[in-house]
Amino acid sequence: MGAATSSSKDSSSLSSSLLTFPLIEEDNDEQQQQQQQHGATKPTSTNNPPLQITRATKLYAFCAALNSCNLGYDIGVNTGAGILVQNSLGLSDVQLEAFFGSLNLFAMVGALSSHFINDKFGRRWSFRVSAIIFIFGTILQSAANNYIVLMIGRAFVGLGVGFGLAVDPLYIAEISPPQFRGRLVNWSEFAINLGIVLGFLSGLVFAGVDENVAWRWMFSMGAILPCFVIFFATYVMPESPRWLVANGREGEACEVLKKVYPDGYDVGVIVNEIEDSIEEEKIAEHAVGWGVILFPSPAFKRILLVGIGISIAQQAVGIDAILYFLVFILKESGIESRITQMWILLGLGLVKLGVIFIAGRLLDRTGRRPLVFVSLLGCAVSFFIVAMSFIGAVPSEVGAIVGLALYLAFFSIGMGPATWTIASE
Repeated sequence: MGAATSSSKDSSSLSSSLLTFPLIEEDNDEQQQQQQQHGATKPTSTNNPPLQITRATKLYAFCAALNSCNLGYDIGVNTGAGILVQNSLGLSDVQLEAFFGSLNLFAMVGALSSHFINDKFGRRWSFRVSAIIFIFGTILQSAANNYIVLMIGRAFVGLGVGFGLAVDPLYIAEISPPQFRGRLVNWSEFAINLGIVLGFLSGLVFAGVDENVAWRWMFSMGAILPCFVIFFATYVMPESPRWLVANGREGEACEVLKKVYPDGYDVGVIVNEIEDSIEEEKIAEHAVGWGVILFPSPAFKRILLVGIGISIAQQAVGIDAILYFLVFILKESGIESRITQMWILLGLGLVKLGVIFIAGRLLDRTGRRPLVFVSLLGCAVSFFIVAMSFIGAVPSEVGAIVGLALYLAFFSIGMGPATWTIASE
C-alpha cells in the first residue's frame, strides 16, 4: 500500500482517537463505580439472538471495499505502464518520478476535503463523488498527449483515491456490528491488493499491443470499477445508520439496522447507543480541541508516537518505490520481454494477495507485534537478496525475482495490514 493510504487512514484514525480519548481519568473511575452500583446505564435487551454477520452486511462491506480497488489498480497499472508512458511521451526520469509520487500528495488533499461531502450529504454521495472524480482523471490520463495533461489527470485520480479511501473504512465500520468491524474493515486492505493484481493483469492483457497505445488502454480500464461503485452506491448500498441518526432520521436507520443485524434483534438499542456515541463525541470534540495534539500528556504522546511512527515505518521500508519500479528492476536484472515481465508481475501480485489473506487471520491469533517484527526482518533480508542478485558481471534474474517475491510476502504479512490495525487501536 502507498502513502496515499497513510494520508487518509491516518487522518481518520487520529480523529477517532481524539474523540474517544478520556477527558478526565477521574470521570472514568466514577462512571465505573456507578455502573458497578446501579448497572449499565445504556438500555440493553437480553432476548436478542446471537450476533452473526448477515448476508446484507457482507454485501454492503463488499460494495464499499470495491472502491479501494481503485487505489490498488492505479498502483498496479502504473507498475506496468510507467515505462511505456515514459517512452511514448518522452518523459525524463524526474518527470516520471513526479508522476508516480504526486498521487500521494493529491490523495492527501482528497482525504482532508472528503469530510464535507461525508457529513453534509452522506456516505453514498461520497462514494459517487469519489468514483466520478476518479473516472474523469482516468480519461484525462488515457487521452494525454503531453506531460501537463497527464499530470492534470493524475491530480484528479489522486483526489478520487484519497476521497474514496477516507469513506471506505468509515462506511464499513458504521454498517457492521462492533464484534465484526475489524474483520470487515480489513476487506478494504484486501481490495487494495486485489486492485494491484488487476492492474498487473492489465499489463499482461495488452502486452502484445503497441506500447504507444497499450498504456492508454491500460489506464482506460481503470474507469470500469468506479462505474460499478456508482451503481452499487445508488441501487444497492443503504445510507450509513450513524449518518442517518446524526441527521434525525432514526426511522430509516432502524430499517437499515434490521438488515445488518439478525432477525428479531432489538435495533432500537443500537440506535440509542449510536445517539449516545454521537453526543459523547461532540462533547469530546469541543472539550479536547488541538491542545491534546500540540501539548500531549505523556500517555497520549506515546499513543501519537506509536500511531504515527508505525505509519512512517510502513513507508520507510520502500513499498511505494518497489511497486512502482518493479518493471525497471526486472529489466535491469536481464528480463527484457514485456510479456515475461507482465507474467512475473502477475505472479508477484498473487503472492502479495495470498499473504494478505493469511495475515488477516493471523493478526488476531498471534498479535500485532510479532508479525510486525517478522515483517521488518523479512523485508531487510529480502532487500539483501535483491541487492546481491545485481552483484557481479551478470545480474541474477532468479535472485531478483525471489527477493522481490519474499519482500512483498513479508511486507504483506505484517507491515501492510498491521499498520492500520495498530494506528486505529
